Amino acid sequence: MFIIPLLTYAIVSSFTPGPNNIISMTNARSQGVRKTMRFIGGVAAGCMVIMLLWSYFNLVLKPFIPKINFMMNILGCLYMIYLAIKIMRSKPQDAERRDVALCTFTFGFIFQFMNPKVILYGITAISSFVMPISTSPIQLLFYSLGLTIIGICANMTWALFGSLFKNWLSRYERPFNLVMGLLLIYSAVSIFTAN
Repeated sequence: MFIIPLLTYAIVSSFTPGPNNIISMTNARSQGVRKTMRFIGGVAAGCMVIMLLWSYFNLVLKPFIPKINFMMNILGCLYMIYLAIKIMRSKPQDAERRDVALCTFTFGFIFQFMNPKVILYGITAISSFVMPISTSPIQLLFYSLGLTIIGICANMTWALFGSLFKNWLSRYERPFNLVMGLLLIYSAVSIFTAN
């Protein structure tokens, strides 16, 4: 069943360090959680637009070019393996050097269209996990909403527990990154084993 690999992929991709999470954590530490919620609201809106665009793009494209699904699976799988290796080999984050607070809704929204992690998250999740189990426009809307909610939960977690989470990561970053990388590899392999 595709739902477990989809959730694994979504949770691992969303909760691992990335631009949205780092900015949320940094903003919350310097500006407070209340002001950071404007940025997170922009992230939510931008992420939802990207998920919907990829859902309906895939829905329109799939009947006309059947082989694209296989190619998207391969590209998504390769990206997940690349991301897993990058996560497992990553060095400690230096969040202290990011001292500019970007706490606006507008920045959060626009930034999603330049954020490769969110764009590839949408491409991979929709084409590799969602399209094989559903092509109903209503279900695509709900999957897009679900993927967005998981991403926003990650942003809020990093914002709310930024200091505590950063301290924990500084002590246990290597094992944490190894586990996240292995879970991402599991998600990549499951694209082909679930068929």
